[in-house]
Amino acid sequence: MKFLSIIILLLVSFSSQQKDENIYTADLIIYGGTSAGIMAAVQAKKMGKSVIVVSPDIHLGGLSSGGLGFTDTGNKSVIGGLAREFYHRVYLHYQQDSAWKWQKKEEYGNKGQGTPAMDGENRTMWIFEPHVAEQVFEDFAEENKLEIHRDEWLDREEGVTKENGKITQITTLSGKTYHGKIFIDATYEGDLMAAAGVSNHVGRESNATYDEKWNGVQVGVYQHRHYFQKKISPYLIPDDSSSALLPEISSEPPGENGTGDHRIQAYNYRMALSRHPDNRVPFAKPENYDPARYELLARVYAAGWDQTFEKYDPIPNLKTDTNNHGPFSTDYIGKNYTYPEASYAERKQILKEHTDYQKGLMYYMANDQKVPREVRDEMAQWGLAKDEFADNGNWPHQIYVREARRMIGEYVMTEHDVLGAKEVPEPVGMGSYSLDSHNAQRFVTDEGFAQNEGDIGVHPEKPYSISLGTLLPKKEECTNLLVPVCVSSSHTAFGSIRMEPVFMILGQSAAAAASLAIDQDIPVQELSYADLKVVLDNEDQVLTQKE
Repeated sequence: MKFLSIIILLLVSFSSQQKDENIYTADLIIYGGTSAGIMAAVQAKKMGKSVIVVSPDIHLGGLSSGGLGFTDTGNKSVIGGLAREFYHRVYLHYQQDSAWKWQKKEEYGNKGQGTPAMDGENRTMWIFEPHVAEQVFEDFAEENKLEIHRDEWLDREEGVTKENGKITQITTLSGKTYHGKIFIDATYEGDLMAAAGVSNHVGRESNATYDEKWNGVQVGVYQHRHYFQKKISPYLIPDDSSSALLPEISSEPPGENGTGDHRIQAYNYRMALSRHPDNRVPFAKPENYDPARYELLARVYAAGWDQTFEKYDPIPNLKTDTNNHGPFSTDYIGKNYTYPEASYAERKQILKEHTDYQKGLMYYMANDQKVPREVRDEMAQWGLAKDEFADNGNWPHQIYVREARRMIGEYVMTEHDVLGAKEVPEPVGMGSYSLDSHNAQRFVTDEGFAQNEGDIGVHPEKPYSISLGTLLPKKEECTNLLVPVCVSSSHTAFGSIRMEPVFMILGQSAAAAASLAIDQDIPVQELSYADLKVVLDNEDQVLTQKE
């Protein structure tokens, strides 16, 4: 009998131990292994806090390590703190001879957005290969002994527990539970924010919502070259409106200018391409390839368009960060509207459709006889970079989620803030990029031609501050959550804020605010901005433009 009791006690103890192995506790729980998430974790550790990063992704750094190596910097002088440290570490990497495997350093030269890619005076480099960025994030993680749980996906239906307006724990689909004093949602989608019941918006607000000019539908606004500059028939039988529409064109009317809608700017993959013969993987023919879906591009070529390679932006080692360019390109326009709120399974299907479209497009441009010979000849020199994304068939592991949910929080940034029409309260960082939105739809004009809509690019006269309130939910909704990526802003303001350096800046500032709130045991909304500013100044964050 005594022996049996011992066995039972051991079994109970073992069961309890097994259960406890799936329960984790830290001062700060960060959901998302993006650039913002890693910088937030580093800052919290610097302030003596225990941190767990719960990352759905295996790879750290989000889009910064996922193909966007030709950084959208804007005014570099406003990039401070850990963000600048990141670009300094990139600079140090490329000072090594071993970093230049496929190209000599002097052959790369100073290129990129009108300023040097490699800024020797400030010891920063803004343009880099994806695997280099990922290693920098891994170095941050190792040096700061970050606890990172990868491939852990929030249970969005039942995985967030709240008591008295506070998140007490989150649970992932694998059954792991994380208890924290404060939480940070650093995902591009805002899944934790939404699951916690925080107000948010998907799509474009009307201009009337925040008294803006550049929000909502923008038919006939052409501020970049991503539109049909010539009259291109959208019909299967050219100029015959009784025939079906070509693929990749919506039959829905575009809507009245300035009105809000459910549409969001297009996504794509920022491909790392190589033109070195020994580091090039030819564009493969996808299994479900159908050249007919690219007929609209064939007509654009036939009309004389010749700008195919203008966004093959050079990164080191004879590679590119290849982005969308022109009226029909890598942006899969109109096929992402449901992504922000879709289930994981639905998102997986949306990502597959984007991948199939873009891989098919590359194969089409390299091989189809309707593509001009000079384009095919040039495409033959390019392929996917063999030494990037090796575990994913050399394809980027992160799609460019240019916009998903946006929180409606304590302070909503609008184009008035970004364009300098008003003073921004309680700044925690700065942005400077243009109000930049890619196209949101492709439709048929009243005259019967194909056209795109939604692409805007309005430049601020000077850098602008970003308010602490954009990171904070409304107090009545949640008192221990900060959101540095899906920030509280309008569609137009987010078009500028959504740059990777800014996400790093806001991630660091969010963690600083969280750490102070933990120290004082107060809701994040009650934190003294004066206290936070002292920390941010000490961390070399740039909060306002120096006169």
